[in-house]
Amino acid sequence: MAIKDGLLAEFDHETGTTRKLLERVPDDKLSWKPHERSMSMAGLATHLSNLPRWGGIILNELSFDLANAPPRLEEKSSSAEILEAFDALTRQTRSALDKTDGELLVPWSLRRGTQEVFTMPRVAAFRTFVLYHMVHHRGQLSVYFRMNNVAVPAIYGPSADEG
Repeated sequence: MAIKDGLLAEFDHETGTTRKLLERVPDDKLSWKPHERSMSMAGLATHLSNLPRWGGIILNELSFDLANAPPRLEEKSSSAEILEAFDALTRQTRSALDKTDGELLVPWSLRRGTQEVFTMPRVAAFRTFVLYHMVHHRGQLSVYFRMNNVAVPAIYGPSADEG
């Protein structure tokens, strides 16, 4: 089995699960945040919807310099906008996953100016910076949901809201 086959299975599973959460983002709670230093629900969901974009960067570039990163994304104003962005980026990244094992093993670096944050094979960077990052923020969003009485969907098995 090629590396991409396993990576595609993981990507499809994690993006499918993430989409289930994004579908439940309530438009009337977009400005809600659990703490003054926390992202709003719209900010968190917008960030989560944008994470697949990193897949294309990792799979098609040799590095990324955070010093040249664009400013923080403007929060989407509706759950429909969030889903639209997520779906488009998920399709783009899934297409970019059509790589050989050799291409997926090429080192990729995250930098901040002259500082190297990390370098690892693309496949590992993809898992870390896209998939695990998505899982992390999905966990946050599920807590936001719980605090706002929004049913949390099954993620890795049943939730308290779905058996």
